[in-house]
Amino acid sequence: MICQTTKAGIDCAFMTKKGCGFNGGTCHTIVEQCESCNKIMTLASGQYCKIYPDPASKWVTGRCPQASHVKKEVAESSQKINPLKASKRANKK
Repeated sequence: MICQTTKAGIDCAFMTKKGCGFNGGTCHTIVEQCESCNKIMTLASGQYCKIYPDPASKWVTGRCPQASHVKKEVAESSQKINPLKASKRANKK
């Protein structure tokens, strides 16, 4: 349904005939970690996430799963070499 509270005119999954069914009856504004994400919509009442009605809860575990501005850290894993196999390969030459 179309939101009638904070995101007026936007399609919302929490909107019912009785009003907003989300926690507290309204969506929550973004938190500091959400700054510069491309999933932010700016409305007259503030800045809101397009995906999550409570963005602060997504940052509790560390990183928001939909954060477009945070790059995932890839740890370089050096491949473990079995010393026994390595010595056999060296002896073949």
